[in-house]
Amino acid sequence: MPGLGVWEMMDRRCFLKSSALAALAPLLPLRAAAARRPNIVLMLADDLGYSDLGCYGGEIQTPNLDRLARGGVRFAHFYNTARCCPSRASIMTGLYPHQTGLGNMTGGKPSEFQGYQGRINRPCVMIPEVLRQAGYTTLMSGKWHLGAPGPIERGFEEYFGLIHGFDSFWDASKYSRFPAGRPTRTYPDGKFYSTNAITDYALDFLAGARQQKKPYFLYLAYNAPHFPLHAPKEVIDKYVPLYEKGWDDIRRRRFQRQRELGLVDQRWELTPRSVIPPNWVATPHGWGGKDNPAWDSMDADRRGDLARRMAIFAAMVDIMDRNIGRLLDDLRSHGELDNTLVVFLSDNGACAEWDPWGFDTKSGPENILHQGAERERMGQPGTYHSYGSGWANACNTPFRLYKHYTHEGGITTPCIAHWPAGITRRGAFERQPGHIMDLMPTFVELAGVEYPAMQNGVPVPPMEGRSLVPAFNGKPLQRDALYWEHEGNRAIRAGRWKLAAVDPGGEWELYDLEADPTELHNVAASQPERVKSMAAQWEAWAKRTKVIPWPWQPQYGAAPADPGR
Repeated sequence: MPGLGVWEMMDRRCFLKSSALAALAPLLPLRAAAARRPNIVLMLADDLGYSDLGCYGGEIQTPNLDRLARGGVRFAHFYNTARCCPSRASIMTGLYPHQTGLGNMTGGKPSEFQGYQGRINRPCVMIPEVLRQAGYTTLMSGKWHLGAPGPIERGFEEYFGLIHGFDSFWDASKYSRFPAGRPTRTYPDGKFYSTNAITDYALDFLAGARQQKKPYFLYLAYNAPHFPLHAPKEVIDKYVPLYEKGWDDIRRRRFQRQRELGLVDQRWELTPRSVIPPNWVATPHGWGGKDNPAWDSMDADRRGDLARRMAIFAAMVDIMDRNIGRLLDDLRSHGELDNTLVVFLSDNGACAEWDPWGFDTKSGPENILHQGAERERMGQPGTYHSYGSGWANACNTPFRLYKHYTHEGGITTPCIAHWPAGITRRGAFERQPGHIMDLMPTFVELAGVEYPAMQNGVPVPPMEGRSLVPAFNGKPLQRDALYWEHEGNRAIRAGRWKLAAVDPGGEWELYDLEADPTELHNVAASQPERVKSMAAQWEAWAKRTKVIPWPWQPQYGAAPADPGR
């Protein structure tokens, strides 16, 4: 595969190896048989919806991930934190994102809001810091998006990828290699594509790790299929006829396949087309508070433009799967696949930003209706598109709402765990909830290492997650409740009951997820005492984890927000 040329060097002060690594020592392995500790490969997709993979009901060609699912366990209810940076912070630390300072995005809010500093606080430790001191080689290829300090200072020994949140898939200059001076790849003009390059470097890193004769942790964080939507034309073209059928047809077909797979049962209802909550683009465009339109209600030019947007998205997922196949083939050829825990998941639900038409040129209000030759060029170098809320709704089948929101469509992710030496089940669905903050304690247990209590004389926050090792083989996890907040959207799940709200001033809604997994029947009015009790439980958690006070208006507990904000 092609490789990389000249790299944009970032401020090295943020990426030098930190003396904080030494402060984590000594972290001694707890098991004598360290040689049999599994390698760990964590694969993260970006803005992938719940139903996009074939093994979750989708029509996109994902044979490698489907094969991985047949050989391992799929979680039916695996949760994220509704947005990119907070999810990555939670994955890397085993904490709720506000405890790390990344309750929102990198960059932060005024300092009085402790949970929204825009960077991960120093007392928090990350997976590579802990596993490196346990004797693991630590490698990362892909999207960082956790601000400074960067991946090398936070414990990774090798890094290639996108430091910030999103950028061109075609432009090699947007991607960085650290530490400085390490070997880089050279790609001919027009041959760089980030999903391929991220995998190229991951394979290079694994080749180097094998020389060390130690277990390794590889964090493979693809920026696909996040906007801008970019893919080779020949892959896009094969999907266009499929999506010309429209999002209503795709949602019905996906839901039917989910039933055939056994992912959903008769209790599950396919939600109506989802509402587009008011936002800074949808409201002035006249879409705020309205449902996504019926596919057949749009004219032919609009349907053609939207079909191609979704075809580009599908091509990005297709290419990601091909690259995952390359990596799995490499593990298999080196006799490592049997004792490697491979976990695949997404960082949040599908992205509806900002209305049904999607945007062009940059994230914002501009939309271009592409026709003729201009439509054929969509997804190529120099272009910039998203696919909008109608397709995001389809990608989150059978749920409603999207990334940003704490209803199931925003926080439920596909999650596959594959480890032949340690997971006895094959092709099973795990029905109990898991959460991305469970990955840190899972890896800590498998590495046989003690999670640190102190760093540089400062107490390290104890992990909030639970090890998934029991769940891999169908045993129960011990957990009272799970909690969420993002941009004032909030939720708590305790057993079968879930309380959720949209917007900072939105009213609580109550759902019985055992009887109503797709949140169609709000029973808050008939169970006011349960609502009151769960809301108080959420508020106690929010105070403990620095969720409130928050930087949103109105403040929690104040008058309702203006719905047209």
